[in-house]
Amino acid sequence: GAGDETGEPVGCVTGYVRSERPDTRLVWQVAVDEAHRGCGLAGALLDGLAARVARQHALTAVETTITPGNTASERLFAAFAERHGATVERTVLFEAGDFPDGPHEPEVLHRIGPLSP
Repeated sequence: GAGDETGEPVGCVTGYVRSERPDTRLVWQVAVDEAHRGCGLAGALLDGLAARVARQHALTAVETTITPGNTASERLFAAFAERHGATVERTVLFEAGDFPDGPHEPEVLHRIGPLSP
């Protein structure tokens, strides 16, 4: 997470190491307080997470899911890939009809790797 000058939290990133792919960190959510957006905080949180995980595991890739049209998230992860010398591979993880509770936007898996040390 990240805090402002008063120590109040203004951003966080959540995720987990995939048990079937221990070299891959799946990022579940990146959230930044509205007042602090546009300052590069989300990218810094991703970079910090990758650095921390890499110290504990042999990290070679980051994955996340993004709904089509979420250009802010697409730009965030494309920039992360560029900073780490990696490419982005996109595959549809869930089609719109795969959701049991009715129509839902598809979820596209973005796999970013291999990450340079």
